[in-house]
Amino acid sequence: MIHEETIQKLINLKLHAMAASLRELAASPPGHAISFAETIGMIVDREWTARDNRKLARRLKEARLPIGGACIEDVVCEPARGLDKANIRALGGCNWVRQKQNVIAVGMTGTGKSFLANALAQAACRQGFGAVCTRVPRFVHELAVARGDGSYTALLARLAKLDVIVLDDFLVTPLKDTERRDLLEVLEDRYGRSSTVITTQLPTKSWHEALADPTIADAICDRVVHNAHVVTLRGPSMREKKGLGTEQT
Repeated sequence: MIHEETIQKLINLKLHAMAASLRELAASPPGHAISFAETIGMIVDREWTARDNRKLARRLKEARLPIGGACIEDVVCEPARGLDKANIRALGGCNWVRQKQNVIAVGMTGTGKSFLANALAQAACRQGFGAVCTRVPRFVHELAVARGDGSYTALLARLAKLDVIVLDDFLVTPLKDTERRDLLEVLEDRYGRSSTVITTQLPTKSWHEALADPTIADAICDRVVHNAHVVTLRGPSMREKKGLGTEQT
């Protein structure tokens, strides 16, 4: 017989999933009795799963993924888009994160670069990695604010510890000198220690010209490009395609 006092002690110990599991067992018909070993295994598995789910929920929240989310299973892989299903599936396995490599998604606006990047961040969270998604214009602004209020060093330290950072819309607008240097500081701290996902409309061969400073451009490219998986997306705008489909429906 499982006493309510035992269940309450589990609740007080914050073992809520175990308590719920035991309560279910107590309410089971006598004919459904299971062995002691099976009972222990079941309640431990329930608690483990509950805690794992809470950790995942926290990682997804901290990743600042867009509302509605994106997952690797929903990425549309078509030859016309330049997306190979086997390649996307491999990226979804997150070995690139374990090997401290980067991903660069290149394509015109609307081709699905941000969706792919967010899906990779979500996949990383599901694999137990910490991630955060941000647009580069907002990111460099946050770095400038941190320098002004004295939290710059602490912010760099936090960013360096993240397994994955998604930098969306890289070079969508020209970067100022301080912004280029701030970005280099972040990439320098992460080089060889963690992974960065970059989305951009510009092919990597055009980065030097767009960054405008040859020395910093060399440094940024050296820390990002040479160990990156480059995915080039083609085809018409996915937003336009979805819009037309909705209109016809």
